[in-house]
Formats: sequence, C-alpha cells, structure tokens
Amino acid sequence: MALTMLLRECLLEEAFSVRIESEESREIAEALSGKYSIAVMDVMLPQLGLETLDASRGTSILPVLMLTPHCDDLDRVAGLELGADDSVAKPVTAREVIDRIRASLRRTQSVAERDGPDGVLVSGNLTMRPPQRRAEWRGIPLQLTSTEFSLLEILLRHAGHPVSKMELSKRALGKPFTRHDRSIDVHLSRVRRKLRTLADGRSLIVAVGRLGYQLLRD
Repeated sequence: MALTMLLRECLLEEAFSVRIESEESREIAEALSGKYSIAVMDVMLPQLGLETLDASRGTSILPVLMLTPHCDDLDRVAGLELGADDSVAKPVTAREVIDRIRASLRRTQSVAERDGPDGVLVSGNLTMRPPQRRAEWRGIPLQLTSTEFSLLEILLRHAGHPVSKMELSKRALGKPFTRHDRSIDVHLSRVRRKLRTLADGRSLIVAVGRLGYQLLRD
C-alpha cells in the first residue's frame, strides 16, 4: 500500500489522472469501463485478479502492468500467460513504474495511427484496424491484450516474412530482447490459441528457426 500511495502522488505530480480501487470486483469493472488508458495491478500472486480481468476484458485491449513481489521467472511468465502486458518485480521505485507506464502508453499508439485514421490491414481472414486497436478473424472480434495486438500488428505488416524476437521485443514490448526472456513466446502462444488454424491445419503464426516469428499468408 505504501508503494501504491507513493506512486499515486508521483503520477499526480506528472499530471496523470489516477483512481485507486482495493476491492477486486470493483477494480475489474472500473478498469474495463473505458475511462482509463492503462491499469496497474499491485498483486500478491500473479493469479489474483488477472484471471478475472482476462476473462472479463471482452474486446478491451487495456494495457495491464502487473506489480508483484515475486522475482521468480515462473511467476512472471504466469502473469503474462494470464493476460498482463508487462510485469515489474517489487521492490521497485515509483519512477521506474512511471517509466514503464509511459512506455506502455507509447506502444499503444501504433504506426498506423500516425499514418492516418483509415488504415486497415488485411491478410486472408485476418483484419486489423490499428487506429481503433481492433482485430477480427473472419469478421469475429479477437479478444487481444494490448501487447498481443501490437505483436500481431507487427507480424501482419510483415506477413510472409520472419520478424526477429529482437525487433518484436523492441517495438511491441518497448525493451531490448535478452537471451532467456520468454515474454515474446508467451504472448504469441496466447495469440496462436485465439487465432484459428489455416485450412491445412497449420498455425497462422510460426517460429522460423533462429529468425523469429512469421505470419503466414492465408
């Protein structure tokens, strides 16, 4: 709670609008109300709250930053698998959290938004509307997190060609890729499960040797 209150004061000093909710039922509903640009969840375990948030988000791609006291990589991966876009292990300074928040907000402003409001990306049955941060498979909305959307958008823009993990991490996660970092693999594993397979049974997203990941042309 001490970090939460300190973070609130620092965010207010940086001209952010802040709302704090301590009850899970209210915080999930409030986070998904459409009034906020990002949710920061201070949890004791990655599973707490994130499962409910992931199941309730519908078509919302609200970025979620998870603060957890657990430094174990398995706990961090568990949080990503449950829908967090990024995670920070405590103890952590309020400044680092604010920097992560700013980085996440920058990533949600896609290249297509800067290109123009009418940009629509299409490859086979996959359609993405980056200005609205919406994606569809055969006309059915995909329930993607903010990071999942960014990763899929990058792969779609390079459909038919592999994109390195280094590039994916830099552009979608806003951080350099490190050798043992599984974040990209975890996020894309979730995206694969949400997409349908091609007519021949292959996944739409494939790993390409040491080159990274590729979105197949449908």
